Amino acid sequence: MVMPLDMFSEIVTTPFMQRAILVGMCIGVVGPLIGSFLVHREMALIGEALAHTAFAGVAIGIVAGTQMDWGGSPLFVALAVVILAALGLQYLSTHTDAYGDVPLAILLTGGFALGIAVITWGVAFTAQIGQYLYGSILAVSWTSVYLMFALSVVVISIVLVTHKQLLMITFDREVARASGIRVAAYDTILIVMTAIVVVGAMQMLGAILVAAMLVVPVAAAMSLTASFYRSIWLSIGVGELMVLLGIFLSYVFDIATGAMIVLVGIGLYLVALAIGR
Repeated sequence: MVMPLDMFSEIVTTPFMQRAILVGMCIGVVGPLIGSFLVHREMALIGEALAHTAFAGVAIGIVAGTQMDWGGSPLFVALAVVILAALGLQYLSTHTDAYGDVPLAILLTGGFALGIAVITWGVAFTAQIGQYLYGSILAVSWTSVYLMFALSVVVISIVLVTHKQLLMITFDREVARASGIRVAAYDTILIVMTAIVVVGAMQMLGAILVAAMLVVPVAAAMSLTASFYRSIWLSIGVGELMVLLGIFLSYVFDIATGAMIVLVGIGLYLVALAIGR
């Protein structure tokens, strides 16, 4: 029987697991970091909507690779598509009379429908599409690691520079406007950062589960503290624990990594909820 210590050593020395852990640790930081602002603004579903649009971007990238011999990663196409979708969502929210959740519903269903349409038109490989739909650590390459690290640096840097403005528009938009803060501009910054995080986390968690990393750690942290900044640190800690424990358990029990990460996160949320009460 393989001892847990031996299995842990096997995990940390296996190349594809090393790549998964590195990507996962980045996700464990930037997901809860951006999710903290989204959850407090009651915009938790925006991650789900953008993830479905990212699926369409991946489908376009895969079909482009098979039809036109384009050798780039589908994640680059997904990043471009999701950023454009995020900007379009922001435009619809600020320049139309639609209720707040209507543009989200349109983007969520429309993005997924576009992805399915592209797949069926381009006859893309089902296995490759499944990697991005459900997540797969086997598909995490060093390109994915470098991309996730670069995206994480960009997101963290932007939050460090704009955190005061983001805090103001999160809790008191009218005071923010009165203070001269360009609310619409910072709304755009936040939604674009959300798009970046979604694409970065998509390959490991999949389009269906990626929104959990934006919401679950934050919900757990909010159960333990009323301080916004303390909740950010706690949510990052929960996010890292979600990822590392989820990866380890998925390896031990041979379960899909994305699903295990989310299940671990929900378990941690229930524990935090019990402690908070």
